[in-house]
Amino acid sequence: MAISHYLKDIGRGKEGARSLDRTQAADLLGQVLDGTASDLEVGAFCIAMRVKGETPEEMAGFLDAIHQRLPRLAAPERPLVVLPSYNGARKLPLLTPLLALLLARQGLCVLVHGSATEERRASSADVLAHLGMAPQQVLRTPAPGSVAYAPTALLLPGLERLLQVRRVLGLRNSAHSLVKLLDPLAHQGLRSIVVGSYTHPEYAQSMAATFALTGACALLLRGTEGEPVADPRRTPQMDAFLHGQPQRVQDAQGGPLAALPSLPTAIDAAHTAAWIRSVLDGAQPVPAPIAQQVEHILRLAAQMTTEPAHAVHRPTAPPAPH
Repeated sequence: MAISHYLKDIGRGKEGARSLDRTQAADLLGQVLDGTASDLEVGAFCIAMRVKGETPEEMAGFLDAIHQRLPRLAAPERPLVVLPSYNGARKLPLLTPLLALLLARQGLCVLVHGSATEERRASSADVLAHLGMAPQQVLRTPAPGSVAYAPTALLLPGLERLLQVRRVLGLRNSAHSLVKLLDPLAHQGLRSIVVGSYTHPEYAQSMAATFALTGACALLLRGTEGEPVADPRRTPQMDAFLHGQPQRVQDAQGGPLAALPSLPTAIDAAHTAAWIRSVLDGAQPVPAPIAQQVEHILRLAAQMTTEPAHAVHRPTAPPAPH
């Protein structure tokens, strides 16, 4: 089925557009991901949603479509922490790999995923490569105490194609938000801890509402330049979600900074990797905001492990359209 009837609803401008329900949104994005929509339709979808803006219910439906198409992973032996890394380094060093390695040191399974959507910036793939970790060639669940990097194309080729539409249109689309919310275990009845990050405050509200609708286990924070790692200079607000139920676990640090952490003077991948190695070796302290973020993720992992199965209502996705 073509997506033209959906485009008529969502493409009438910011004031005239009609939002889709969760099942309709899942059907629409499913066709886009499966490649049954034409290039013209995909472009129209991207622009229409950019103008209209996604509702949390639409985002939940889009995630249903993604989750239904992700390859199945073996159940992790310890909680799986998912770090979406798509923005890269712009003005500050990219410390998402440091966060990943600190979490792995605590015995968690850590999956970093990303795509080269910002070619002029150092990426987590670049930094991890300098640390001796190559991208996965076959998607597998990381072992406890280890970090794996999965390119988006390995998770879902259709999602990677949608990300790359930006190269043609010059604008971000819904996929750039969805990759920061997806849970590789969701369609298996399991949960990861998704570390979601936002740059603009309005996204904090929409991401929180989507995590609630989908019953996510997540940590949500204003990350460093869009990356899922706390700013090493100042602790941001952090909210934890346990099966969709939110809890404020960290207030934003206020007032003037008493001191600045020692950070790498260059933000290219090689210098960043060398500095991360010095932190892991104990030559440099872990920046306090990142250490606090690690603690909050560990507490959430412990809650997931000990919570009785009947304790929290877990929203489920509607069935896939036929």
